[in-house]
Amino acid sequence: MNHTGASIISFVAAAAIIGLIVWRRMGRNKRPVKGEGYGLLYPLAYIVIVFGLAVSQLVRLPEDKFEWPASWELLIAALLGVLFGTVMLYQTAYERRTDGHIYPKANKNLKYIFIGIIAIRIALTQYFSGMNTGEFSLLAMDMALVYIGIWRIGSFIKFRKVKNGPAARILS
Repeated sequence: MNHTGASIISFVAAAAIIGLIVWRRMGRNKRPVKGEGYGLLYPLAYIVIVFGLAVSQLVRLPEDKFEWPASWELLIAALLGVLFGTVMLYQTAYERRTDGHIYPKANKNLKYIFIGIIAIRIALTQYFSGMNTGEFSLLAMDMALVYIGIWRIGSFIKFRKVKNGPAARILS
């Protein structure tokens, strides 16, 4: 497959992922967060496993000689991840409703922010298209791992604050 075909497939895959995430986020406001909120951390565990497997495969690609990105490139990718994760976390909140359960607060901006982050990632992909595939993939995974980590861990902390807040003592 040529480079153009791979780019089209990656754009279609990205659009499908964006659509799925936005669709899932829309329905989450109607369901309470279950249990102690550990489900908020599961995606982070999955991503660490998937990224670990992806890196092990990148190292073994026969057609490309794998090279680790420079430490400054990893740092910049991580800083972008911190920025994206902070924006996502700022837009995430939870509330205890009259039924005693905790729900994500509806936020109309969150889907636009998420789409914006994906658009920035796609633009960066086009800008760095001349970079070694393995190196670029590792930088993208670094950025994604940091922003999803900040967002998910921060969301878990926000959830636990609502769960253990003053209303929890009244309901007990």
